[in-house]
Amino acid sequence: MKKIYITKPYLPPLEEYINTISSIWQNHILTNMGPLHKEFEQKLTQFLDVPFCLAFANGHLSLEMALQALDMRGEVITTPFTFASTTHAIVRSGLKPVFCDIREDNYTIDADKIENLITEKTCAILPVHVYGQICDTEKIEEIAERHHLKVIYDAAHAFGEIKSGIGIGRFGDLSIFSFHATKPFNSIEGGAVAFSNYELGAKLYQMKNFGFMGEDMVCSVGGNAKLSEFHAAMGLCNLKHYEEICAGRKRVVDRYREHLGKIPGLKLLTEQRDVKENYAYFPVVFDEMLFGENREVVYNRLKEHGIYARRYFYPLTKDFLCYKSAFQRYETPIAEQITENIMTLPLYDSLQLEEVDKICEIILKR
Repeated sequence: MKKIYITKPYLPPLEEYINTISSIWQNHILTNMGPLHKEFEQKLTQFLDVPFCLAFANGHLSLEMALQALDMRGEVITTPFTFASTTHAIVRSGLKPVFCDIREDNYTIDADKIENLITEKTCAILPVHVYGQICDTEKIEEIAERHHLKVIYDAAHAFGEIKSGIGIGRFGDLSIFSFHATKPFNSIEGGAVAFSNYELGAKLYQMKNFGFMGEDMVCSVGGNAKLSEFHAAMGLCNLKHYEEICAGRKRVVDRYREHLGKIPGLKLLTEQRDVKENYAYFPVVFDEMLFGENREVVYNRLKEHGIYARRYFYPLTKDFLCYKSAFQRYETPIAEQITENIMTLPLYDSLQLEEVDKICEIILKR
């Protein structure tokens, strides 16, 4: 029996990748911001339509260093309905996460509940574009401006998306992206920070390269978050196929909607108005009373048939063992309800429609 996993990383034609990396055998430059890395950053800046963009070894380090580059102290208002990386980056940067509840319609941070959490210790807001659903950027940035707070968007799920004609990387003080193998666009491992402040970019550059700003000039305390030439090459190849990848994923999403869109007890995300999507994930929320089964039953039935969905995000980051007694308990009833009932289904551009039909048949086989 063929197994179907939650995702299948996109790989460009082998010959294309080999042609791209052939220059490495000529110049022997493997890392340290080589020519492929520089080209990748240039192409990313153009593609994302942002003033500046720096590539990083992965999305997590891009977020950690974005936070540290802002030189903040205190509390960061964020969401517990996210991947571990978001909360870990806040804590590892010496900051305290303050957890805000999420919206019931698209699971992003509830901007209407942010202001009640602001104190004299608040220094920033860190919203997450969940599943490619875009946050209420207008309200978030209005609040931030009024209270003199920084805004850092975790756009790991939102690469390539456009809101009302504006590239998603243009919002906030900084936006970070992940190019992990599981994402619609990948460089195997990789990430990026998009920003508009040139001086902030100089700090980020130093931070990802041990603080160096010249051959023997170390200007600050930095780490190592450089992207290798091989990863940059994969990114350059996959960027050429991005629209093709999204079209394939949309085809799968449309098929899921055909089967599951009108089933009582199954809640699907709706398309956001004026947003160009990347079809990153396909989450389903199960209402046991209406559907007749809970998420766990369906999750295990799929697994018995060799289909590996994911309880994502589960649990909430504030409920991780490492955080349960570390921070104040914040009331997030909607996030708690969603995390107990949500499941993301397999989604990738090469998933066959017949396989989608099979997945849906098993879900609906009660």
